[in-house]
Amino acid sequence: MSDGDWFKSSYSGSSPNCVECRGQAGVTEMRDSKNPAHATLALPADQWAGLLATVRADQL
Repeated sequence: MSDGDWFKSSYSGSSPNCVECRGQAGVTEMRDSKNPAHATLALPADQWAGLLATVRADQL
């Protein structure tokens, strides 16, 4: 993932109803693909890693 490039999971296929992410200087930003101009949620690297671990463990 390069700085500035938004991406979504390959599991999303061509669906426009997804969460998109991008990496920016030690922070991961998330946004709603239906409303890309709206606010983003930015998480520092350690919090992003914690969120991913929680989701992967199906604990959310």
